[in-house]
Amino acid sequence: MNTIRNLLFTLIILLFTVPTVQAQDFSKYRSFSLGTSLSTVLKYTGQKMADVKVIRSQPALIQEVTWWPPNSPGTTFQSDAVREIVFSLYNGELYKMSVTYDRTSTEGLTTPDMMKLVTAKYGPIANVALAIDSPANDRYDLRAKTIASWEDSQYAIDLVRSAFTDDFGLIIYSKRVNADAELAIAEGVKLEEQERPRREAERRKRETDDLEVTRLKNQKIFHP
Repeated sequence: MNTIRNLLFTLIILLFTVPTVQAQDFSKYRSFSLGTSLSTVLKYTGQKMADVKVIRSQPALIQEVTWWPPNSPGTTFQSDAVREIVFSLYNGELYKMSVTYDRTSTEGLTTPDMMKLVTAKYGPIANVALAIDSPANDRYDLRAKTIASWEDSQYAIDLVRSAFTDDFGLIIYSKRVNADAELAIAEGVKLEEQERPRREAERRKRETDDLEVTRLKNQKIFHP
């Protein structure tokens, strides 16, 4: 309890001691911008359509592209600290970028350290999570916990930390499109559950039909 109280106190002090910087464009992360097309994402990452994962196809198309930035000398991307970026697209529009930092790049950095570093780039913090430490019964929760947020009227950036691996990351997203995408994903799950009995019946029928075709074929060619 004392640890949590001290950490919260440190974070409050941090909010008032970090110097104010100029307003930043929260729709951008390094060389990428929210709202760009799938083809643009593929072009700048060097990925192909085969690398695109379809998360949901209805009621809206939700896709993901995972990219591991190169670390070779002369790269145009500032990839030294980034392990991977997951690009999420809603009907072909980039609406969210989930950045995971390499553990060796953040080793030894505390939560206040990371907040201060992100604040230096994106300006004053808009929101700080009330509970930084995960409860004991959440130790198996693999979802990243939001530590702090930066935002304007359209976009938001969340500093997160994995409850399982302790890795730090950033989530950059469009508020409006992210809300639409989350609703579409939830509706897609419902549709999938509703269609599950029909798909299962179709699968069993295909298996039965295939088995019958095999049986008839073997009746003709089998010799004891």
